[in-house]
Order: sequence, then structure tokens, then C-alpha cells
Amino acid sequence: MDRKQQAAIDALPQELQQKWKHLTEYIEGLGSLAVGFSGGVDSTFLLAAAHEVLGDKAIAVTALDASVPRRELQEAEEFCRKRGIRHYICTVDPLQEEGYRNNSPDRCYFCKRCVFTEVGRVAAQQGITYLAEGSNMDDLGDYRPGLRAAAELQVTCPLREAKLNKEEIRALSKALGLPTWSKPAFACLASRFVYGEEITVEKLQMIDRAEQVLIDRGFEAVRVRVHGDIARIEVPAAQIPRLASDEIRGAVAAELKEIGFRFVTLDMLGYRTGSMNETLPV
Repeated sequence: MDRKQQAAIDALPQELQQKWKHLTEYIEGLGSLAVGFSGGVDSTFLLAAAHEVLGDKAIAVTALDASVPRRELQEAEEFCRKRGIRHYICTVDPLQEEGYRNNSPDRCYFCKRCVFTEVGRVAAQQGITYLAEGSNMDDLGDYRPGLRAAAELQVTCPLREAKLNKEEIRALSKALGLPTWSKPAFACLASRFVYGEEITVEKLQMIDRAEQVLIDRGFEAVRVRVHGDIARIEVPAAQIPRLASDEIRGAVAAELKEIGFRFVTLDMLGYRTGSMNETLPV
């Protein structure tokens, strides 16, 4: 860590400094670590911390499947290349799992089990002892069956071990100069399907293309949720008036219909994480 980064850490609230210290000490105690690396806010911060503490004994493993947009992979590759972090990319196919393909409420369990089995294989080949994933304290407040798969495979959760939440991770990421400190939250494209609807490569590609239409127009934290042949668009509430404006609304609808959606709708509540979980029984 250079002097500028250390000064930025030292300027943070004492409680957050203590959490950073706890995190680095915990990682140091592991000795070697393979981080399941998506390129998002949490896994990027965790990887940066692990590399800071362990050097070449920390590696990044990115599991690639149809639910991961190409832009996310490119950002992950660039981050590791610039920082000299050993980066391994493996291909997985959770669609082979019926519980994933049929989009059961436990979809993330089947996906994470598939992903971290492969991450574990890569780690073993590279002589790495421990696996880690980037969930934080805020993830405990939502329905997250993927955490059960991580626990079964003995994947460590260093950010939860340090009691860090998303806001604190962004603050520490900014202090460390990480490009992801202000990156919008992202979840895999499979999270866009209503529970019970079959997930296919074709539909995943439709979602990817549809969200790129919105991203190219400057919208952030976008979600195109799929309900059969209906696309339900979520953007931050403050950006709804712009999307609903005459000069943008019609063009976006036309492009999404060309992609293959029959109906294009705008969710008036705006973007929110886990909105598909609202359909689950309380």
C-alpha cells in the first residue's frame, strides 16, 4: 500500500479502520486464497485486500457462463492485468442443473455450488488452500440461497468476518483507489427471471442486449426483468422521467421489441435489488 492509500485509510472513521485491520489479519491467517472474482464492488475489494496481504498467494478465479455479460469479464481481466494479479478464467454450465434451469427459488444454490466446485478445482491445481466469496453483512438481510452452497463447500466469507457492509466497502474501495468504488451493483443475468420460468441461453442473451441498450443511453443500475414475453425495466427512480420522455421511450421500446420482447414496460417503483424475491412467500 502506498502512502496516499494509507493516508486515505487513516482518515476514515476509527471503527472502519478497525474493520480493515480485522479483514487484513484474517486474510493473512489464511496463508493463501482463491477469490471467486466477478469484477463487482465486493469481490474487487476483497481481491485487492487479499493481494495486498498475500501477494502471489492470492489468485482471482472468474467462472464464466451465459449469465455473465462480456463487459463484466473484460473489466475483471483489466483489473487483474493492471495490478499484476494471477487471474484464472474457467467455464461453467449451471444450466445442466435442473434446479437452476427451471429457476427454482434455490437457483442461486445450484449456481454457486457449480461455480465454487470449479473455483476449488483451480485453487487446488495452483496450490491454494482456501476459497473466498465476496458477500457482506447486507447480504444477510435478503434471500440468498447461494450462501448455503458456499457454506457447504467451506468457502470463507472474509467481508462478513470483518462485519463490513456495502457502504463501508465502497468507502474503503475509494480510499484504496479502486475503480469499482462507485460502480452500480450487479447480479448475474439469471436473477432477471421470474421464479419458475425456464432459463435459456437465448433468453440470457436477450437480457444482456436489452440492458446494454439502456447502458449505452447513460442509464445506471439497470435491470430488464423477464416475465414471459414481457420486459419489465427498472432504472433508479430519479432516472425514470428521462426514460419515460418522448425522445427515449419509443426508441428503447422499439429496440427491445427487435431483440425479441413482445411487450416493454417500465417499473414505476424503480430499481431495487432482489425485486423478484417480492414474489416469494413471506
